[in-house]
Amino acid sequence: MTRRAILAGTGSALPRTRVSNAELAERVDTSDEWIVERTGIRFRHIAEPDETTATLGADAAKEALQAAGLQPADIGLIIVATATPDNTFPASATKVQALIGAPDCIAFDVAAVCSGFLYAVSVADAMLRTGAARHALVIGSETFSRILDWEDRTTCVLFGDGAGAVVLSAEEVEDDRGILATRLHAEGQYCDMLYVDGGPSTTGTVGHVRMQGREVFRHAVTNLASVLGEVMADVGLSAEQIDWVVPHQANKRIIDATAKKLGLPSERVVLTVDQHANTSAASVPLALDLAVRDGRIKRGDLVVLEAMGGGFTWGAAVLRI
Repeated sequence: MTRRAILAGTGSALPRTRVSNAELAERVDTSDEWIVERTGIRFRHIAEPDETTATLGADAAKEALQAAGLQPADIGLIIVATATPDNTFPASATKVQALIGAPDCIAFDVAAVCSGFLYAVSVADAMLRTGAARHALVIGSETFSRILDWEDRTTCVLFGDGAGAVVLSAEEVEDDRGILATRLHAEGQYCDMLYVDGGPSTTGTVGHVRMQGREVFRHAVTNLASVLGEVMADVGLSAEQIDWVVPHQANKRIIDATAKKLGLPSERVVLTVDQHANTSAASVPLALDLAVRDGRIKRGDLVVLEAMGGGFTWGAAVLRI
């Protein structure tokens, strides 16, 4: 018997307001054709003032709990991956805890931008396997619209808001169910290629997203293909054995190029960037929840998750559903 973190349930939440490229073009110097050609994005959701990282995260968490057949009192660990917390402190995880009515448990945030959910899954996996908790909520939640420069068409068209959540449960298993391996990386020397130009310790302001798009694209394809190869090698798998890849939903061209580099057919790659845009730490759990709920991803499937974000940070995980 082996103690592993098992995927017990998934959930997601999107803001009420959905914005098309055509609607965005009314306020930004852009067009639907320009955005679709370069990114594959057609829609994104934008949070209203009463919708925050914590409220969206809590809504996604409630869905995941329902899917897992658990109550808030069953949760011993809450990790929220986010680059857009409600406040500098306390952690948004503690606000989610209060919103869902969970009693005393471990609760903290992880900041690794678009890779945040993979980092959070890796941390939760380790804590569950060592007995720190029996059930964990791992949430990626973002309100990136709050940090966008709406005069910069090269960045503001790329992002959206939303949240995704999973319940991971520690179980003793005889087969290969659960999280089989994770791999994480960071290269801080590239931090000026994708960053926010503000913060409490520097400008005292929130700041806006800044990005060197071509460099990010180049590093993303190389790093994501590499980390996918690493995590599959860790468990002795080849691309042919993978049922589904759930990638970070930043840009369809990055997703396509990464799949091609690994020899993965597009039919086995979950794609939601056209509907959600880049929701940073929320993008992988959002896409995972969609594919679970529509029946594509099912019990027994071998699934690989991957993401890369500012830092640069990147990572991957492989699990048997």
